[in-house]
Amino acid sequence: MKVKRIIANIAASDPSAADSFYRDILGLELVMDHGWIRTYAGSADMTVQVSVASEGGSGTAVPDLSIEVDDLDELLRRVNAANLPIAYGPANEPWGVRRFYLRDPLGRLVNILQHA
Repeated sequence: MKVKRIIANIAASDPSAADSFYRDILGLELVMDHGWIRTYAGSADMTVQVSVASEGGSGTAVPDLSIEVDDLDELLRRVNAANLPIAYGPANEPWGVRRFYLRDPLGRLVNILQHA
């Protein structure tokens, strides 16, 4: 048996409130919409990972989600164009990633990263 996928489930009274962030800013595709649940995806070859942490690294809070992208500068451009406040960074971390934190429309702390 192999785990094929892990899905982060975020509680929200209005799931569509996340669209502007996950679709427009991150560029994910809405792959399922039943009204009460909306699932966003990038590609089928995303790797499975679960992290358990006491802190987020560099003294930051543990983020609710970590999302790896292939072009952090482009995502920063989108975030700045949308006037979204950045909660941390961007920072080049000693473990080999460049990242920043921001909050999604539901208040979840999201760690956006790119490997160096």
